[in-house]
Amino acid sequence: MGVNVKGRTQGFTLIELMITVAVVGILAAIAYPSYQEYVKESRRSNARVDLLQLAQFMERYYTSNGRYTASGGVAPTLPYSQSPKDGSTKYYDLSLPAAALTNSTYTLQAVPKGAMNGDRCGTLTLTHTGVKGVQGGSSGADDCWGL
Repeated sequence: MGVNVKGRTQGFTLIELMITVAVVGILAAIAYPSYQEYVKESRRSNARVDLLQLAQFMERYYTSNGRYTASGGVAPTLPYSQSPKDGSTKYYDLSLPAAALTNSTYTLQAVPKGAMNGDRCGTLTLTHTGVKGVQGGSSGADDCWGL
């Protein structure tokens, strides 16, 4: 602690140093998982926004064509297929699965990848009626969509 005793300066004792390191370690053990969850929530939020924007694209497509499918019954080409749209690291693949597409219905999905693999929310889904869901996750749609 830098106490001056008869012309000599004493430093920290080993015990004081060990206690300080232990306290810092405990704080880090508590803070880091919380930080990681906030980062994942931010990435999830970005994927939700991208799904909502793709839903707007699909509604404009329906307005122009009278159906959600392109000619031949195939899915229309989405304007983007990964989230986030900007930046080099992508955390979700966005798609319009053919099995979930008809002339009058669709289900968009955001499949986690990379650092988001194994996320508690799994695959985020959004239907033509605005129903928000999850597949393969341990959390429910209300939690994962912020409802």
